[in-house]
Amino acid sequence: MPIEIGSFEEFSQYIGKDLGTSDPLEITQEQINQFADATNDHQWIHVDLEKAKEGPFGQPIAHGYLTLSLVPHMWEQIMIAKNLKMMVNYGMNNLKFQQPVPVGSKLVLSAHLENVTNLRGICKAEIGARMEVEGMKKPAFTATMILLYHFDS
Repeated sequence: MPIEIGSFEEFSQYIGKDLGTSDPLEITQEQINQFADATNDHQWIHVDLEKAKEGPFGQPIAHGYLTLSLVPHMWEQIMIAKNLKMMVNYGMNNLKFQQPVPVGSKLVLSAHLENVTNLRGICKAEIGARMEVEGMKKPAFTATMILLYHFDS
């Protein structure tokens, strides 16, 4: 069940705390192919099934940016913003891709609130994000998401 936050004050109560985890999401070859088409990144480790079997990972792997692009969908499973005018993705700090994501893997996003700042009525949230690959020790990536929440007064 996602937490609901409707103001800077409510967000502040979670500083230093885990916010939750998303549901598992399986990565399919169809997703990888569609991402390759959308981004014109058809590197063989992603889309050439036969060559990828002989490659370093033994099968196709997801693009790192594909796993990153899943964050908004998975984030909505962790937190719902109430009283919201607008939310803006401001950036990512310290993004590190640490583990390949083989086709068929299940990903889970976990989030930890590092800090929130009130910028003249705009709530700047810095959220530690960790994209776990089920069954693997290292995450697919870690980063600090920076999101700007414009709450109604």
